[in-house]
Amino acid sequence: MKKSFKEKSALVFFFASLYSATAGVFYLAATRAYQPVASFDVIRLVMLVLLFPLLAKYVLQLVCSPLYSLVGAFRKQSDMAVWTPSVSVLIPAWNEEVGIVKTIKSVLDTQYPRLQIVVINDGSTDGTHEKVTGFMADHKPEERQGARLEYLNVSNGGKARALNRAFLETDGEIIITIDADSIMDPAAMTNLVKRFSHPGVGAVAGNVIVGNRRKPIEWMQQMEYLYGFFLKRTDSLFNSVYIIGGAAAAYRREVLQEMGGFDHGIITEDIEMSTRILSRGYKTRYAADAVVYTEGPSDFKGLCNQRLRWKYGRILTFIKHRKLFFSVRPTHNPYLTFLLLPMAVYAECLLLIEAFMLASFFIYTVCTSDYMPLAFVVAILTAVFGVQVLADSKRRLHRNLVLLAPVTWLVFYAMDMIELQALFRSLKRLVTRRELKWQRWVRKGILNNACIGEPQMGLVSLDHR
Repeated sequence: MKKSFKEKSALVFFFASLYSATAGVFYLAATRAYQPVASFDVIRLVMLVLLFPLLAKYVLQLVCSPLYSLVGAFRKQSDMAVWTPSVSVLIPAWNEEVGIVKTIKSVLDTQYPRLQIVVINDGSTDGTHEKVTGFMADHKPEERQGARLEYLNVSNGGKARALNRAFLETDGEIIITIDADSIMDPAAMTNLVKRFSHPGVGAVAGNVIVGNRRKPIEWMQQMEYLYGFFLKRTDSLFNSVYIIGGAAAAYRREVLQEMGGFDHGIITEDIEMSTRILSRGYKTRYAADAVVYTEGPSDFKGLCNQRLRWKYGRILTFIKHRKLFFSVRPTHNPYLTFLLLPMAVYAECLLLIEAFMLASFFIYTVCTSDYMPLAFVVAILTAVFGVQVLADSKRRLHRNLVLLAPVTWLVFYAMDMIELQALFRSLKRLVTRRELKWQRWVRKGILNNACIGEPQMGLVSLDHR
């Protein structure tokens, strides 16, 4: 669907502003000479010391990421023979009338053999029940590509309880979860299952791509997802993917049984589950070619509330699994316990003082006319992000992000501010011990264009928790 004049104007203003700022940095770097100021040397040193641990982590992840494909090919050859296990897909739904049918269709279109789909309606108050039952009535069992489609309608109890209830109805060797506002790529299921060829793999994360790309705030999320999921390649090399989102998550059945189901006391039950699986000594991996399209919030308030839920849930997960930090137990992966988890907490600590650090850095830059470091960072981020776009299995879908590459640094600053508000709100809830409920945000739904695998936005609106 064509963008409206308002949407086009917003994108033009968005890019004009970011490109002007970026061009200004390079202009100043080329025309201004460095003027040392002794009193600012301490600021530069302190900032370098504070940022060094995170920079070292990112450098390690970026350097190792090219090995992902090579090691993946080796693992396929050295692991068990070709394995085609039975699969059960769980689709929890709460007020998902906009996208639920498209989600079900996309799972059926994978045409995976020995497939069971369990849709569980968690007390929806909209037309979700009518949509699902209508679809089932219109598509008889013989028309479902051989898949078994089952439906549960229960009273509202939260996503974790819904998943646990649906799990009781499954018989698949691999359990996959997908959100009811998402669309599964035809090859996603097969590519997820491939990563379970080694018996020690307990869970696998799919590659989630933001499918709505009409507004600047949606482009920013698309870019952020691409960058974040690219780093999972290195985490997968070390068998330590600790964030496996429910929009594209796969688990070995016996591992889920051993874990005792999802924890309904933590709102990010998916992150808690993947961390718990790692704590029991299992491997977790990432499948870059197992793509699931999701819908990101299309307004500022919705994005802020989404990040509050993610941030608060991750903090609760860290508290619950605090014994994993710096653990030397043989069953725990040192990459996870000494690098990933500690650096995740360290990054949150830096986020608290990021505004002060940025102010200090720009004061130093202006007063000393030392614009070269900033220009260097902008150039490096542009190059890195360009490589990430080219390396993605759906790079054609991400061609719009080529325009964002030169202004990646500014997009990261903007997203950090959103993360900062989420951190402050999370800490406040932690201190006051206030429970966090699912939030509502405007939904439109994703339409699937199967010929090019490129979702576009629909027109219908719906509030989503």
